[in-house]
Amino acid sequence: MALETCFRAWALQAPAGGKDRLLLVGSSSSSFTPSKRAAAAPPLSVGRVATRRPRHVCQSKNAVDEGRKLNFLTEWWCGGNKTMAVVVADDKNWDGMVIACETPVLVEFWAPWCGPCRMIAPVIEELAKDYAGKIKCCKVNTDDCPNVASTYGIRSIPTVLIFKGGEKKESVIGAVPKTTLTTIIDKYIGASS
Repeated sequence: MALETCFRAWALQAPAGGKDRLLLVGSSSSSFTPSKRAAAAPPLSVGRVATRRPRHVCQSKNAVDEGRKLNFLTEWWCGGNKTMAVVVADDKNWDGMVIACETPVLVEFWAPWCGPCRMIAPVIEELAKDYAGKIKCCKVNTDDCPNVASTYGIRSIPTVLIFKGGEKKESVIGAVPKTTLTTIIDKYIGASS
């Protein structure tokens, strides 16, 4: 697996203190134990102090990853330049991110254990990229922020709310197609321009 290759490459280059905290996932990771990592790692020179660590490029960056759910870890580990288009809103920043925002705001209420929420998440990411600068996209974890969810009467997830001028304008419940959300967004983008 590509991710495991990245971790193994790191284990060979990591300082001694970092190797014992390495956790490999997957069925074949049990064959690569901490003692084997320590034996495979090059010895550290004591007399020389390195001013800057060399940059190591992951050899599996272009490899096919068999586990779709670990793609985000591979991107992060391999230095992918994927930017987060959807911002996370919570109890503390809700007023500043949603209520005080001058552009229309699409807010998705979700939870990590919710299957339909995981299905609609890539759609929300695409919408955030497609409408960058025209609309702001936020996510609210209902497990972490029950106050915000109860304020707006969220009883089932995923629920997508559209805010404009600090007021709730429209709501969509369930994992809906991208075209449904696009139609709603276009209605509020057209009204603002």
